[in-house]
Amino acid sequence: MLDRKFILENVEAVKTNCQNRGVTCDVDRLVELEELRRNALKDAEEFNRQANEVAKKIGKASSDSEREALKEMGKQLRDSKARAQASHDDLETQILGVQQTIPNMAHPQCPIGGDDSANLVLKYGKHTPRIFDFKPLDHLELGQRRNWIDFEGGARTTGAGFYFLKGNLVLLDLALQQFAVNFLHERGFLPTLTPDLALDEILFGIGFMPRGPETQVYSIENSPLSLIGTAEITLGGLYSGETMFDTDLPLRLCGISHCYRTEAGAAGRASRGLYRVHQFTKVEMFAFTLPEQSEAMHDELLRIECDIFDALEIPYQVVDTATGDLGGPAYRKFDLEAWMPGRGDNGEYGEVTSTSNCTDYQARRLNIRYKVKDQKGTKYVHTLNGTAIALSRALIAILENHQNQDGSVNIPACLHPWINKTVI
Repeated sequence: MLDRKFILENVEAVKTNCQNRGVTCDVDRLVELEELRRNALKDAEEFNRQANEVAKKIGKASSDSEREALKEMGKQLRDSKARAQASHDDLETQILGVQQTIPNMAHPQCPIGGDDSANLVLKYGKHTPRIFDFKPLDHLELGQRRNWIDFEGGARTTGAGFYFLKGNLVLLDLALQQFAVNFLHERGFLPTLTPDLALDEILFGIGFMPRGPETQVYSIENSPLSLIGTAEITLGGLYSGETMFDTDLPLRLCGISHCYRTEAGAAGRASRGLYRVHQFTKVEMFAFTLPEQSEAMHDELLRIECDIFDALEIPYQVVDTATGDLGGPAYRKFDLEAWMPGRGDNGEYGEVTSTSNCTDYQARRLNIRYKVKDQKGTKYVHTLNGTAIALSRALIAILENHQNQDGSVNIPACLHPWINKTVI
């Protein structure tokens, strides 16, 4: 969340940022509550001061009646102090409730707009969309023709939006995981297998809404746990409440996890097949940095995403995400959108990865700090996340871009070490 002092000193900028993001936040109410809180704190401190002064006089009282009167006065002052403190604590809770709804500030260069239609294309990958000499199929048609993807079986066992992967597509999925993890390990990321569940307080700290009518999260009934939608949640929560040393930063983590999302409201042809599903596997990048390191780390995460999809020989475009599509924690977000020949009537770009610089927004909510040796106090770290590979969408891009007329699919050369096939 944003620093309260920053909000109070930049009220109009914060209100404009909320408007640009399409988020309704009562910033004026926070300012009003903060003034009341400060007054309540002053009252509590003054009543406490007066009570202490009275306590000093009790031992010097010249008579029993004066002593009893002073005791009664002291009791009344302590009661008044307690009421003022209770009022202060209630106001603090109300302020925190408003403060937690206010999104991060947006980078000055973020395009301003209400949704992804305002995103700005920054660059394209090394590969251009392929010109087919036959009518390309979409991934679902390819997968069903070869019995690689079974949504009917998934619906029978689990429900709509779940699926089975079979045969060579499983081998391709595993090869992609191996490729991504090794790619990141060589670049200094620590491979990590994370839990598929997290405490609701961790989801909330990262910026997800674990409960309520608008949640996209599967929550466990009668439990403080929810299924994670990304390893960003568990990797960020790994150091919740911890203090690091500046010499340990930046810390790069690579998380492998299943991801679960309700995808409420998602529908339409562009969302069919593997593009929007309730469960998938993802290899996620996460970094903790010093504040002055985070923008360079954000560029690094984006560069890695581009390198991965260049190696997979997938055409893509990189977009600077508009303010209305950033989500609460992100200061800036870049999306990598792969060309999908089977999407739409003549092919379209579809998001396959994203990377966000969340500055100290998540760290404040999770209380993750760093300390500089021989300096007093601590400061909040910056956190960043980026998708290395979301397996379901990467499979779409590979199947559709590398398909042959007979329905077979060529395997990109970078995956050959992990799958003993050149064609499936």
